[in-house]
Amino acid sequence: MSATLDIIFQDEQLVVVHKPAGALVHRSALDRHAPVVMLQCLRDQLGRRVYPAHRLDRPTSGLLLFAFDSATAARLGEAFREQQVAKRYLAVVRGIGPEEALYDWPLQEEDGRRPKAEQPPMAAATRVRRLDSIELPVRVDRYPQSRYSLMEAVPLSGRRHQIRRHLSRGGYPIIGDAKHGKGVHNRFFRDRLDSDRLLLAAVELGFTHPADGRWLNLQAPVADDFAALLDRLGWAGHNPPREVAHFDRRPSDESISTSPTDSESP
Repeated sequence: MSATLDIIFQDEQLVVVHKPAGALVHRSALDRHAPVVMLQCLRDQLGRRVYPAHRLDRPTSGLLLFAFDSATAARLGEAFREQQVAKRYLAVVRGIGPEEALYDWPLQEEDGRRPKAEQPPMAAATRVRRLDSIELPVRVDRYPQSRYSLMEAVPLSGRRHQIRRHLSRGGYPIIGDAKHGKGVHNRFFRDRLDSDRLLLAAVELGFTHPADGRWLNLQAPVADDFAALLDRLGWAGHNPPREVAHFDRRPSDESISTSPTDSESP
């Protein structure tokens, strides 16, 4: 099955698209029958070869960067590995998350199913901030009320499932996370709130453009199903607008978003 992908930004060197939840970045031997494979869909849609510069987990939606040649993809991939790329995510979690926190628990590498016990934990850090919260008069687990929060997460390193694992260890598992979350809350969102997906989305991406050396900052709202849930919980005001901005240099503010020197809409 082919899909028409939402292109957030495109020029002669690269293209940024919105990855749907459930889509693979490229074909995997572990799932040969995935309905949407980003690499193939984007190649077919644009009529030219594309090369992924980074990855998003299959259940995660949001901004995904591709290059039009392998050398540019390698340069951008190196920027991701060297933590020279700014990323911001939105996540819906169980509980009232912290107003602000830095989670810096080391993480063992995972092979997709479980940690690789033979490898030592590696340094990892994620900055989180609570944007909003709600208490529902419904018993889902042990308590007569159930609390949930909308969290902003900024990964400062690039470990597998880092945001999911850090929030879970902090006591605030992401809703819809079958591996690191809690099934009773996942089922509540599925059965009562019509949300049967991982509620984690990459909404902002900033990096130095490989051609002109300027900082390119991109922002996109969450997917429609995620947006419907935000609206239902009264959090629609936190859904970011679609925005593309160029800067002469990387903004020094802690937040990725800041006033651009110029901006454009694709």
